[in-house]
Amino acid sequence: MGLRPNLLTRRAAGVASTTFALLLSTAAVGVVPAASAYSAAPDNTSCAEPANAHADARVRGGSKAAHKRHDPNELTAKQVQEREAEFAAALRNSALRSKSSYRTGSTEGVTVALAPITVPVVVHVIQRDSTRAGGNIPDSMINSQINVLNQAYSGATGGAATGFTFQLQKINRVTNTSWYPIVQGSPAERSMKTSLRTGGKNTLNIYLGELSDDLLGWATFPKRTLDVMDGVVVLGESLPNGTATNYNLGDTGTHEVGHWLNLYHTFQGGCSGSGDGVSDTPAEREPAFECPTGRDTCAAAGKDPITNFMDYTYDSCMYQFTPGQASRMVNAWTAYRASA
Repeated sequence: MGLRPNLLTRRAAGVASTTFALLLSTAAVGVVPAASAYSAAPDNTSCAEPANAHADARVRGGSKAAHKRHDPNELTAKQVQEREAEFAAALRNSALRSKSSYRTGSTEGVTVALAPITVPVVVHVIQRDSTRAGGNIPDSMINSQINVLNQAYSGATGGAATGFTFQLQKINRVTNTSWYPIVQGSPAERSMKTSLRTGGKNTLNIYLGELSDDLLGWATFPKRTLDVMDGVVVLGESLPNGTATNYNLGDTGTHEVGHWLNLYHTFQGGCSGSGDGVSDTPAEREPAFECPTGRDTCAAAGKDPITNFMDYTYDSCMYQFTPGQASRMVNAWTAYRASA
């Protein structure tokens, strides 16, 4: 597949919410046995960040070397298996609380109809000073980013409807040179989030600013207990109408929110095993950069999912989530974030 069809027209058209039904399937929560090239916050004792925090970064650029350089702690096969087992257990416990039908010892669920899920969003703009060059992006860019999220997650850009709607609650502007630029895994990042994060597990906190190491953004995966580090960090100039060439349509935000809702990269696990744990995303050996139409790096059926929001391609190339990814995100919301 090539560039997304009628992207700008679709994004300008707005989003409609509808009731939807999703299958809570084994494929959506199955164990992923293979390791992946996957960014995690460094195990920095001064930061007190646990080794399995599972923060994930999106890399700017077009080389495998750049990707590797920004992966200080790749997830091992054991870490992924443990994380998937914990996810399945959390989902089963959630089903028991809601009296849904689950077979003992199985992660397989039932088809359920759900009302659209509204996610409250708090945006923290981290600034060096009051200038645009110092991180002070306008409200209009933030509002456009929320619109991009809503169109992407509604399926309006051409992918599956996920049922998620994002509602901006507050824009919080903070001038603090010790937090600027935002450095992944640093004591300063922890200090920033400890001071600023608001809301419960269901509240999406987005931190915008200049980022370290040429990164576009990173995110935390959901956990049973709310962690102060929970949230999404995004390069401010990657928002719509920003200055990050090829990455300024807002899809770094779309990508990182996908991680916040428990999606792996499409290239998780490479060509082996269960890959990203979603059955309808074709296997991909390594991340795709730019927009390599027709790329096929694995022998399994299907060309590389370069138009999926969870790859590394240009914003102009990515436009979709799959039904399986939608199911996995709803499962994760049910297991981890449904209660404030």
